[in-house]
Amino acid sequence: MQHFELNGQIRQVGAKAVIKAFRKQGLVPCNLYGGGMDNVLFTVDAKALKALTNTPKSYIVDLVLDGGQKFNAVLHELQFHPVNDNCLHVDFLAVSEQKPVSISVPIIISGHAVGVQKGGKFFQTARSLKISGLMKNLPDDITVDITALDLDKKIKAGDVKVDGISVLTPKDCVICGVKTTRNTAVQAETE
Repeated sequence: MQHFELNGQIRQVGAKAVIKAFRKQGLVPCNLYGGGMDNVLFTVDAKALKALTNTPKSYIVDLVLDGGQKFNAVLHELQFHPVNDNCLHVDFLAVSEQKPVSISVPIIISGHAVGVQKGGKFFQTARSLKISGLMKNLPDDITVDITALDLDKKIKAGDVKVDGISVLTPKDCVICGVKTTRNTAVQAETE
């Protein structure tokens, strides 16, 4: 799993006016919790945070706070402004190398489905999978091979197997499939 370094400044609990002042300065208030530690309140630069939030990739975040404090974390929850789409608040969850980490990773589709060659239409409904495993075993992405996918067949989350990783996404969640089109149905009837 790739790591992303993010620098922050520790802050104190503040009222709404203090939080608004942070946002006007281009800072995003954040909270780090979990792992048996006390909550850590801090702020990060909004531009630096965009490199982490505006990508389909998943990262283990290496937080570096004032005084050289370092923490490993994952994004837990993001709050965005409903109109201008600026990030308003971020919650990070502290993780360690000894305990399993739950994270969403992107899905990469590879191959050319047999059903598409027969005239079917390919569809993809899931772009990521929620997985759990030790930090050292986490993949950057999960590749799903669709070469053997025939007409009216689907690949579900339960079909995905990765060594050392358990898939947390419900097993009946459809990742992708091939639909029969009208032309394919008419052609099958005429044959």
